[in-house]
Parts: sequence; C-alpha cells; structure tokens
Amino acid sequence: MGRGIHNDIPPITLAFWRWAVALVIILPFSIRHIIHQKDLIKQNWKILTLLAYFSVTNFSMCIYLALKSSTVTNTVLINSMIPIFIVIVSWIVFKERIAVRQTIGIFVSLAGLIFIISNGNLTTLAAVQFSKGDMWTISAGIGWALYSVLLKKCPIELNSLSFLGTTIIIGLVFIFPFYIWEMSTGKTMIFSQAAIGSIIYVALFASVLAYIFWNKSIQIIGANKTGIFIHLMPVFSIVLAIIFLHEQLRGFHIKGTILIFLGIFLTTTNKIKLNLS
Repeated sequence: MGRGIHNDIPPITLAFWRWAVALVIILPFSIRHIIHQKDLIKQNWKILTLLAYFSVTNFSMCIYLALKSSTVTNTVLINSMIPIFIVIVSWIVFKERIAVRQTIGIFVSLAGLIFIISNGNLTTLAAVQFSKGDMWTISAGIGWALYSVLLKKCPIELNSLSFLGTTIIIGLVFIFPFYIWEMSTGKTMIFSQAAIGSIIYVALFASVLAYIFWNKSIQIIGANKTGIFIHLMPVFSIVLAIIFLHEQLRGFHIKGTILIFLGIFLTTTNKIKLNLS
C-alpha cells in the first residue's frame, strides 16, 4: 500500500496523517486512562519518549521514505532482517542469552521468506540492486528492533491504551516539524478516495490494532520470539491475494510457508540456551 500510493501522498505526510487519524480513533478509549495514570506517565517520560520516537516517528517516516525510492522487494528483504536485529539488540542491551534452536529457527524462517520473494528461484536474487533508499529501510528496521527490546523498560502498570495514546502524541510531536518542512517544499497530498481510504486503513489496522497486538505479544513471550512472526506477513499477503485477487497458489509458496512455520516452531519451542556473553 505504501508503495502503491507514494505518488498521491508524500512519505512524511503519510506518516503524519496515519498517526493523527490513529490518535482520533484511540483517544476516546485512552483519554480516561491517560488522565488517571498521568503521574506514572510523567515518571516514565524518558522511556516513553524513546519508544515513541523509535516506533511512531522513526519507523513510519523511514519505511515510507524507503518505499518512495526503493522497491517493495528490497524493502521486504531488508525488513526480514528485523528478527535478527531484535536478537542482536537484546544481546547488546540486556545481555539476553540466545537459544540455539531459536537462532536456527530464525534463519530457517528467513530462508522460507526469501524462497517466496524469489519465486522459488534463488538465482533471481543476484539481479536485486540496492539503492540509497534501502538505507531508510535499515534505519526503520533497527529502530523497530530497539522499540521492541526497550518495551521491557516500560512499567507493566501502564495501561496498554494509555501507553499507545501517549506514544502516538509524543511521536506526532516529532513528526510535525518534518511534515511542515515537506509541505514547504511543495510536496502535498492529492486528496482522493484511494488516498483517504489508505490513511484510514493504516491508521486503524497497521497502527492501532497492530501495535496493541505487537506490544501484548512482547509482554507475554518476549521480543526475540515475537520478532520471528514478522516473517508471516508475506504468507498472509499470499492468502489475501488468492482470496481477493484470484492469484494462483504456487509450489514455492507452499515450500516457503512450510519453512517459515518450521522456523517459528523452532524459535518458540526452544529449551537449549547458548550464552554469547
């Protein structure tokens, strides 16, 4: 979607309105919690500011800037490294031990993802050309890894709606100057049914709901195990394309999906620990 409408909505404009609309959606449900927990929010403003910057500001702007100048294939390939980034950041920041089967699982799942992206022909990856725009994707991926790992520092007493509402507000404050700058350069949104529908979609599903689910997952099973599920995104895309676009299910889809699920199984059922400290 981000790539499909990049001619209608400039990248920073999309990031700003994505979260502005998300705030409108979530504020009626979160405002009561924010007011009730205002003291807790003040006490933890530093970590909340960091989390808001890495997720709402950095990830959104960087991923849309990447899709403006890079290809979807390149962006998906680099984004698939996020589970690895999360493991590395967890080890550096918190000295978390990495499980042997977890490490194997990440790379098995990554192999399945690459198999799907390459249409079952790995030689096609040799033709992939990386551009300056891909640096934005790397920045987004590292920022998302930092966000996922640092969620551990967020107080467990903070209500999930209060947390999301607060980080959206802080993140929008960071985005706003860049949004004003982008408009000053003459880059403005073309108002159309597709543009408005796209903003509503990313605001409700890719922002409010996805972030609530992601944060809850990390709270329950941790960042390292949650990260591997990013590799399921192309699997869901395949299923939706078959249902709504009548695309054909191919053999490489099945083989790649099997590898992804095998990798997730290995990652989430790990018992053996490898101490890298």
